[in-house]
Amino acid sequence: MNSKKAILLPKYQKIFEQLGENIKLARKRRKLTADQVSERAGINRTTLYRIEKGDPKVAIGSYFNVFRVFNLEEDFEKLAVDDEFGRKLQDLDLL
Repeated sequence: MNSKKAILLPKYQKIFEQLGENIKLARKRRKLTADQVSERAGINRTTLYRIEKGDPKVAIGSYFNVFRVFNLEEDFEKLAVDDEFGRKLQDLDLL
């Protein structure tokens, strides 16, 4: 099977980097070590390091498990909830 490498433009990479920084700050605010978070999230320490750097190649499930450790599942649930553009497209089809 021939897999293609996903291309992420620099402005979108910045979003991942900010997310990673936010996750790292959440860990530090809770005074948790990287080992504690990775163990509780069921991921290895290297994966947590990659998440905190904003690596878009890390599985979304790993990001979710880190959110769960911080009791931020509700934040994760808010992703893509407000699809304003999609609703406009749908409304056009209804006319």
